[in-house]
Amino acid sequence: MKFSDQKKMMVQNQIEGRGISSEAVIQAFLKVDRHLFVPEAIRYLAYQDSPLGIGEGQTISQPYIVALMLDLLDPHPWERVLEIGTGSGYQTALLAELFERVYTVERIDVLLTRARSRLQDLGYNNIFFKTGDGTRGWEGGEPACQLFDKIIVSAAAPDIPASLISQLADPGLLVIPAGSRFMQDLIVLKKEKNKLTTTNQGGCAFVPLIGSEGWQSD
Repeated sequence: MKFSDQKKMMVQNQIEGRGISSEAVIQAFLKVDRHLFVPEAIRYLAYQDSPLGIGEGQTISQPYIVALMLDLLDPHPWERVLEIGTGSGYQTALLAELFERVYTVERIDVLLTRARSRLQDLGYNNIFFKTGDGTRGWEGGEPACQLFDKIIVSAAAPDIPASLISQLADPGLLVIPAGSRFMQDLIVLKKEKNKLTTTNQGGCAFVPLIGSEGWQSD
């Protein structure tokens, strides 16, 4: 089966079939080719309902969980979004379809270099990249940006990093897995009128968020 047909089936069965109804999110998934963001040796698995290894102990997340997190962000095209954990660049590409500007931070330089090259080859010119400690957000990144309308974190923290909360605009939304190193809850933090509220969207399992306000490396 062609990748294009596999992608359509993925969207229909794994995303729409599980209740994701945002037309913008669905269209982004139909546009971005997931197989371009996984190692060539396992591209035949690209549209399966599972996370996949991308090297350096990291993964590309299950398509549904990515769609759920993007849906929870309630994206609007004029907004600026901060992504913590560039990884393969797949979610970054989806964000670039949904937002005017994407700022992405990756701790592992080889992954960021690979993702940047792939995304630039695909013609994305609204993404800014930074290598560093994702728990500190865009601190020291170029171009300078102090506040983000939305923040999405693709690795699990023990708690929501204070630096990310301080970089969230008011109003703004932050989506992050938080909990133990092995099992977490998907948390949506809303900042509005100087107040913070959180909702729990259920259990999940992500690789740990390593950094000064996250987990320590082994």
